[in-house]
Amino acid sequence: MTEKEKCAQGLLYDANYDQDLIQERLSCQDQCFHFNRLRPSEVAEKTQILSRLLGKTGKNFTVVAPFNCDYGYNIEIGENFFANFNLVILDEAKVTFGDNVFIGPNCAFYTAIHPLDAERRNQGLEYAKPITVGHNVWFGGNVVVLPGVTIGNDCVIGAGSVVTKDVEAFSVVAGNPARVIKRL
Repeated sequence: MTEKEKCAQGLLYDANYDQDLIQERLSCQDQCFHFNRLRPSEVAEKTQILSRLLGKTGKNFTVVAPFNCDYGYNIEIGENFFANFNLVILDEAKVTFGDNVFIGPNCAFYTAIHPLDAERRNQGLEYAKPITVGHNVWFGGNVVVLPGVTIGNDCVIGAGSVVTKDVEAFSVVAGNPARVIKRL
């Protein structure tokens, strides 16, 4: 089984030294670099790059540069997706966004998990868990979503939150760690 196949199955895999994965990340970084260097007015070119890079996109989406991700092909965005400056998605596992998702500046979605055991961690081993975001979700600025989290439909994630566990639909969450502060 390849390291990429292990990763896709949520198993411990060699993230740091596997040459195939390194090449995939470098290719993705090159595409992100190109995207981030285009003028804001070069909308068509930006859309083309993201349409090629990401696993799936809706017809109507906006990602404001800079944007960075690890692979790109593990990211799916729905219709009317908007992400403000400095979006980071570590997409070792699938990251799926529904329709009408709005992401404030400086937000991050992390699927990678590093072992607590220093020996394994120093070997470059890690595993990944997917992140799923429903429809009609709004993220305030500086939100971090951790591996394995599912956020239901019609949620608001308050600015500065660190989302460590699943969020039920129609919830407003905030804090570190994020907790429900209101039901919609």
